[in-house]
This record gives sequence, structure tokens and C-alpha cells, in this order.
Amino acid sequence: ASFPQSFQKGCVATRATYSLRRDGMVDVLNECREDTLTGNWREAKGRARVKDKRSNSKLEVSFVGPILGDFWLFWGKYWILELGENYEYSVVGHPSRKYLWILSRKPTLSKKLFEEIIQRLQSSGFPVKNLRRTLQPKEYPATL
Repeated sequence: ASFPQSFQKGCVATRATYSLRRDGMVDVLNECREDTLTGNWREAKGRARVKDKRSNSKLEVSFVGPILGDFWLFWGKYWILELGENYEYSVVGHPSRKYLWILSRKPTLSKKLFEEIIQRLQSSGFPVKNLRRTLQPKEYPATL
């Protein structure tokens, strides 16, 4: 689930893949299908840098596009607000509370866990009424 953003308009079956780089940064690959579970795949590539080395929970992420090439124009704040005990889910947000993503290693979370996360976010001042669940397949294919 996430707060709707223009750069994710029409995205379903969303996936986010994070890979640690040798230089300490993190490669970010966001993928989604356009409009339907069988739509074309769309991707956005980015790079993240850790801003709080003590907790590793505050990142800055920049995405590149076909127009920008390898020019990293804007670094957005991505704070890891919550992390499952076994890394089965995470909650990522922005200090302004304008951005929020609930991420899971599986396409869906249990209803109980999802509701518990929502309650904690609401207690932290996030406008959870703005959250939209992302249409996901029952499982992801091993490869695209």
C-alpha cells in the first residue's frame, strides 16, 4: 500500500528490489505493471545513500530517467519507520508524512498485520485515510 504519487500512477503488481553496492550505496529498482496484472512492465532505477549510519534507517534516494541519463538530480528522504522482525515487511515514509509505502516480501500481508501497521502509523500522525492498497498477483514469477 502507499500514498498515491504521480510517478506511480497506473502501477499495479509493484515490486521494489534493493541491492547493496560495494561502495556502501544501495541500488534501487522499482517495477510495476501498467494498469493491469498483465500490462507492460515499467521500471525506475535509483540509488540510495545512508544518511544515518548509526541506525541505517534514514536514506536518501535519487532516481534517473531516460532524459536525465546518469545525472542524479534530486535526493529524496526515505526513512525506514518500521521493519518486521524477520524482515518480512517494512514501512518507509518521509518526515513530511506526504510519502508512505508499506512493503512486503510477499505480494500481500495478513489482514491482521496490515491493520496493526495502520494503527501504529495513525498514532504517529500519518494520514492513513490516504493509503491505497496496490493490486498484486497471488505470487510473483521467478523472473520477469
